Amino acid sequence: MEIYEKAALAELEAWKKKLLKRPGRFNRLSRKAQQKMSEVIPEKAHELITESMKGLVKGVLAGSEYLTKEKDVSLLTLEQKERWVRDKIETYKKTATIEGAGTGAAGIFLSLADFPLLLTIKMKFLFEAVSLYGFDVNDYTERLFILHVFQLAFSSEAKRLETLNILENWDERKGTISELNWKTFQQEYRDYIDIMKMCQFIPGIGAVVGAYANYHLLQHLGETVMNCCRIRLLTEKVVKE
Repeated sequence: MEIYEKAALAELEAWKKKLLKRPGRFNRLSRKAQQKMSEVIPEKAHELITESMKGLVKGVLAGSEYLTKEKDVSLLTLEQKERWVRDKIETYKKTATIEGAGTGAAGIFLSLADFPLLLTIKMKFLFEAVSLYGFDVNDYTERLFILHVFQLAFSSEAKRLETLNILENWDERKGTISELNWKTFQQEYRDYIDIMKMCQFIPGIGAVVGAYANYHLLQHLGETVMNCCRIRLLTEKVVKE
């Protein structure tokens, strides 16, 4: 194993420990506040998110909407692949930040439009990132993998642990998964982002909140997909060695 791969494996283990760490008192209180805030979000927002997530799952599994021209990365090292992935993270963070600031500044109606727009940005990024790691996103099981990565990034503690277990055993589990429960998928995502995105509806600070939230959501998603792909590439290499 190369020096870079050893460092990446150490980062992966540290990330998993952080992921598995039980939430502290502050996080538990934040979760309760989030549930309360969810009750005052306009019903139109809830409906939009639900329909957007339903369409997202169908679109990802169909694949055509998010497929991009793939680069040949078969001869690249992990370090070279991740250099490209980090560049993609920065590019998509900027795109999401601009989009969040624009819709947040325009008031509640365009703030509602931010939800499906941000979902599209996130999915396009995931397809490109997974492809750069050398996985064939034309393969249906790889698109299921992408949805599980998304779910791991934006879900509650219980669902996060369940999803991580699936991803850590992906080669064995992928043959038993034919689809994803989009209702659970959208509920987990909605609950995760409510407290952050709720403030985007507030006049005067919507632009700042929208930009900040989208920037950090893409940063978080980038960290998640990198480590999920490392699980598949590095764990397999450790076993072989």
